[in-house]
Amino acid sequence: MGIIAWLIFGLIAGAIAKAIMPGDQRGGCLLTSALGIVGAVVGGWIGTRMGYGTIQEFNIPSIGLAVVGAIVVLVIFRIVFGRS
Repeated sequence: MGIIAWLIFGLIAGAIAKAIMPGDQRGGCLLTSALGIVGAVVGGWIGTRMGYGTIQEFNIPSIGLAVVGAIVVLVIFRIVFGRS
């Protein structure tokens, strides 16, 4: 996927992850996109290691892996920066 596709994919994954996570949601579109992109990479890495597949195109399993990765990144972000 190209850079623009990864940005859109990251924005979608980050927005879904923030909607799933409880608590006060701080951070704007840029932070959501950055966490989503990092989460997509983390989700792809985790999915590949566990044998669930990779994030190569826009489909339901890829979105699921990206959202799981974004949730993991969001939890780590909250622990490190102390945001609820």
